[in-house]
Amino acid sequence: MFTISNPHLLLIDGMALLFRSFYATAVRNNFMFNSQGVPTNAVQGYLKHLLTAVEKFDPTHVAVCWDMGSQTFRNEMFDGYKANRQAPPVEMIPQFDLAKNLTESFGITNIGLAGYEADDCIGTISNQYKEHAHITVLTGDRDLLQIIDDRISVLIMQKGIGNYQHHTKSSFMEDFELHPRQLIDVKALMGDSSDGYPGVKGIGEKTAFKLIHDHNNIEGLLANIDSLSPSVQKKINNDLEMLHLSRQLAEIECNVPLTIDFNKTEWSVSPFASMDICDKFELKTVRNHLLKTKWLEEDNIFASRL
Repeated sequence: MFTISNPHLLLIDGMALLFRSFYATAVRNNFMFNSQGVPTNAVQGYLKHLLTAVEKFDPTHVAVCWDMGSQTFRNEMFDGYKANRQAPPVEMIPQFDLAKNLTESFGITNIGLAGYEADDCIGTISNQYKEHAHITVLTGDRDLLQIIDDRISVLIMQKGIGNYQHHTKSSFMEDFELHPRQLIDVKALMGDSSDGYPGVKGIGEKTAFKLIHDHNNIEGLLANIDSLSPSVQKKINNDLEMLHLSRQLAEIECNVPLTIDFNKTEWSVSPFASMDICDKFELKTVRNHLLKTKWLEEDNIFASRL
């Protein structure tokens, strides 16, 4: 049973926010160590991103999804999956657990399952609750555009805090002239260098989009392969096995064995508790950020305490 009418769930890709926040300040060696010597640059930026999105989009429910280790079912399918990614910097490592602890301290549910990526958890929860709630996903990963639906929209973070590309089903189809699910087949053709799978060698993004636009999906493309140019035919025929494997790797798993108590994701903010958390964890920049939010500006009693 849903305790709030017209629920709106904001699902956050925790790793995307955390890594973006880390590298935004690490480039200047601004790690903001606390009194215990633990760097806090990533977690402070992460919380500022999170709180800004909550204030801007005013969800009734919020949850954060995380990767749970580097090995997933995709590594079993293809040992080169994400193999090109470097280990996180030493200043980043203690901030993973700190970010999750802070998330819980703010009363927000952490979600993750070993063997799956945060994207898979986001896709699964979106799939489970899209008939009952409006879903907004906050991420920096364009892979999640494939889960967009009538009641699922995706925010792609841009430079700075509070700047997003907001993709709905109608805006995606207008911009790309494809259904969001067709993005899977586009990536099957073009591959993904950041994830380490090649797709079809020699086919880039522009060609991949055109092929799926013209032929609807991989099946349609292969059924009409004789109509393609000899060069494209050769590339596809030479990489058929990798084409099908890349398609499997590109697709977000939306049936992860995962369930949540939706009502426990209900968002509420306590001005006093939030400031106490900032003081406890020495989050000066988050504290300053909170002072500028509508939650504290609207609380005259709290304002008079400062």
